[in-house]
Amino acid sequence: MKLFIIVSIILALCILGMAIKIWAKKDGKFSGTCASQNPHLNPEGTPCSFCGRLPEEAECRKS
Repeated sequence: MKLFIIVSIILALCILGMAIKIWAKKDGKFSGTCASQNPHLNPEGTPCSFCGRLPEEAECRKS
């Protein structure tokens, strides 16, 4: 039971941290949500399946 409480508290702190990050940012968006930004996940340079963004483009197309 102690382990469950500790894990729940840690998980709640992580979620709270993400919420504060979104709330504190100007547009309230996650940064780097396109998988095409990561060269390890996209070695071929294919467009993002979510928004169609190419690796050369600056930001995600969907807001």
